Amino acid sequence: MKEFMLLFRQPNYDYSKLSAAEFQALAKKWQDWAGGIAAQGKIASNGRRLALEGKVLKAGGVVTDGPFVEIREMLGSFLIVKADSLEEATTLAHGCPALDANGSVEIRPIMG
Repeated sequence: MKEFMLLFRQPNYDYSKLSAAEFQALAKKWQDWAGGIAAQGKIASNGRRLALEGKVLKAGGVVTDGPFVEIREMLGSFLIVKADSLEEATTLAHGCPALDANGSVEIRPIMG
């Protein structure tokens, strides 16, 4: 079985504007979706939510603040899953709550 990284991209969104109930409902969607994949034995490594701040290092030693200063969406988190093929990994990505917020899931094989 191969490993694939699911990268969750969403519009740059301020989650602090959600009420506690809205945030809990969103967290439950994510837990239910990832729990369904885990129940199939397809989680290779639990992903983590990424902090909003960061740095980008470019060729020539140029460092900029924040990884998404020039884009309208951000990489919010990731999950590593086990699947037999890219097609199966893509199927696992269906139902991801990022899609509900006009986001996307990038599915990438992990080389190694």
